[in-house]
Amino acid sequence: MPHRVAFVLKGYPRLSETFIAQEILGLERRGLDIVIVSLRHPTEGERHPVHRAIKAPIVYLPEYLAHEPRRVLRAWWAARRLAGYGVAWRAWLCDLVRDPTPNRVRRFGQALVLAVEVAPNVASLHAHFLHTPASVTRYAALLTGLPWTCSAHAKDIWTTPDWEKREKLAACRWLVTCTQGGADHLAALAERGRVELVYHGLDLERFAPGPAHRRRRDGGNPGDPVVILCVGRAVPKKGLEDLLDALALLPAGLAWRLVHIGGGPLMPALRRRAERLGLVDRITWRGARAQDDVIAAYREADLFALTVRIAEDGDRDGLPNVLLEAQSQGLAVVSTAVSAVPEFVTDEVNGVLVTERDRSAIAGALARLIQKPDLRERMGRAGEARVRRHFGMDAGLARLAAKFGIVA
Repeated sequence: MPHRVAFVLKGYPRLSETFIAQEILGLERRGLDIVIVSLRHPTEGERHPVHRAIKAPIVYLPEYLAHEPRRVLRAWWAARRLAGYGVAWRAWLCDLVRDPTPNRVRRFGQALVLAVEVAPNVASLHAHFLHTPASVTRYAALLTGLPWTCSAHAKDIWTTPDWEKREKLAACRWLVTCTQGGADHLAALAERGRVELVYHGLDLERFAPGPAHRRRRDGGNPGDPVVILCVGRAVPKKGLEDLLDALALLPAGLAWRLVHIGGGPLMPALRRRAERLGLVDRITWRGARAQDDVIAAYREADLFALTVRIAEDGDRDGLPNVLLEAQSQGLAVVSTAVSAVPEFVTDEVNGVLVTERDRSAIAGALARLIQKPDLRERMGRAGEARVRRHFGMDAGLARLAAKFGIVA
């Protein structure tokens, strides 16, 4: 029979992690009893409709141990009596020697609270992300003896040291990840059969087919410019600097407008960059938006651009869900051949792929699609067909439900 599972997340709810909320709601509707455990409180005022539909209770662990010292102390006092305390303490000390950071200390404190306050009421633990959430989950599992599982995504795979990935893979019952490249990398560090590829997919009921016809803008009318949409957080791996620099290379007479949706720490720097490049009057910065607004933006746009890249610290995207979303609305895409993007976008079929950081190539691809509405439409329709044929969320949810013991 299905049992209650604690889903351990770094933060909840987050506008940029609709794929996790979508998964939680889908599993909940299939009968899985879930409690959400968040290591951080929300920082955004907006909520997606999917967040409001989720019924699972939420427990927030101490974000910083010094902010809730009594709660942490009570948990430590109670956890000392658990059979696994000594094993968990030694495992944490071993990790601390290799990673002597305040964050490592905080993970153990959060694990103590998780083990004492949440674990007695659940049958297993599941971490979303292989870095911080999996560390907290692993220590809590050692403390309590509960089994634990994991979903790995992108940054957590590529910025976690191999020694840590090996130990976590050896300790968890199973791990799923959402790209072939990530699955291959992790499988090489784990026992055979421990790692499985499960795409998130898209909620096709939420993303109904896009407009049957779009305006045939071709960049020739300054009063009716081609609308380029980009949805992505302002962080290094999204390559937004590359996109701005590429836009500055477009022919002066070409009529276009960029709409960007997303927040993030690099927003002030991006605005300054756009001003230096003389692009201010051609860009609309909408900030972080709820999903209804994002869907409306897809439907109003002519073209989607996401020029992701591998950041200096190794961070990178997996398969960005916004590519699936954009193509579900019939938008052609310009993107970069990074990580799992080529697992979905086939160059010259449903979009144009260029080399990461190649601003001239990005500009060339944008200029070509701006001027060719027929080509945009052909690629957009091919992408929409691909999403609806191969990237719906039901197959992945069915596989996850089976791994959690839920029979359809």
